Amino acid sequence: MSVLVISLAPRPRLSAHSDSAAESAAALRAPSEYDYVWSRDGLTPHRHGRCAPALLPRADSVAAVVAAEDVSWHRVTLPKAPQARLRAALVGVLEEMLLEEAEDTHLAVAPAARAGEDTWVIATHRAWLVAQLAALEAAGVVVDRVVPPAEPGEPSRAYFYLDDSGEDERLRMVWARPDGVLSLQPTGTWLRQCLSELQSGDWGVSWAAEPAAVAAAEAMLGQPVDVWPRPEAALQAAQSAWNLRQFELSSRPRGVRALRKAWSTLLGPTWRPVRLGLAVLLGVQLVGLNAWAWKQRQELQALRAEQVALLQATFPHVRAVLDAPVQMQREIELLRARAGRPGETDLEPMLQAVARAWPPGRVLEGLRFEPGQLTLAVGDWPDEAIAELARQLAPEGWAVERNGSQVTVRRSMGGRS
Repeated sequence: MSVLVISLAPRPRLSAHSDSAAESAAALRAPSEYDYVWSRDGLTPHRHGRCAPALLPRADSVAAVVAAEDVSWHRVTLPKAPQARLRAALVGVLEEMLLEEAEDTHLAVAPAARAGEDTWVIATHRAWLVAQLAALEAAGVVVDRVVPPAEPGEPSRAYFYLDDSGEDERLRMVWARPDGVLSLQPTGTWLRQCLSELQSGDWGVSWAAEPAAVAAAEAMLGQPVDVWPRPEAALQAAQSAWNLRQFELSSRPRGVRALRKAWSTLLGPTWRPVRLGLAVLLGVQLVGLNAWAWKQRQELQALRAEQVALLQATFPHVRAVLDAPVQMQREIELLRARAGRPGETDLEPMLQAVARAWPPGRVLEGLRFEPGQLTLAVGDWPDEAIAELARQLAPEGWAVERNGSQVTVRRSMGGRS
């Protein structure tokens, strides 16, 4: 799996007498170019250099390494709080230790940290880190992980390099110890005394420097140091289990990024013929659907015209046709009534149906008929008797409904089964 490691330049510091908003905004502005290392396997550097974000090589995994002077390390007991409230709990624990306001600080917890136990917490400037990630993402480079250049641990490790971010190159040292990580200029009496004590004792410190800083480091230490170029150091840092993309900076799932990348590719010039083909296909489908709908409307209108013609041919006296099937049924009912033949919902057919289903031994106390509805007074019949009457009438399409001491019989919605 290919790996791209991007080194984030140190955050510009404002001078002690500067309070300009313009200078503050400039300090948060992302640089125009980034140092990078690209590896096919994540272990050996294969390409490295410096370029604009849009020209960075593509890789399966992208990691960004922050400068050592841009992070501070704090040893605390991890609060017992749910994930949604963990950051607020950490702010309460670190409030006296932070150099900046809590809302301006981004926090990250050590991997595999457990609540109630001592752990390391990293603090860095939130707006600056957000600006770096946003600039890279705007160029199509989505950073999966943000890692520190070194982390506390044993044995102690010190790495010398030349800081070329300012006007003059300065020797700097990143010193990772069990009690934290220091980033400083190796000058001054205190530091020389510390280095002297380390060299005189059996501390097992690993000394390394980039090629340009080897001579200065060996002159200061009075002993040889390992040569470790910056690309190897950046790639080694990317193998850390740390990830500063936590809380509000948590990275989006890879599936979402893959979907966005596929969408961007589809909108590119390479896929323009495909987009045109899809648009033509969609247009043809819309034309076909409209043609089919027009054909269906024509057939429906023809059926309605046939119904109207049949009604007027059968009953010439009907001039105004509003609903041919309903008017046809009404005319047929009038003809039946004139011929003296009872309909299904007249009194005689309803009484005959009820008589066929009448439970043996039951007494009818009275009845009332309305068109299509027969109401029977049954007194205190038990529910079983009413259920039996309904069961007998259901196959003929009648519905039975009880209301106190009365039972109503009417044609069911489904009609005769």
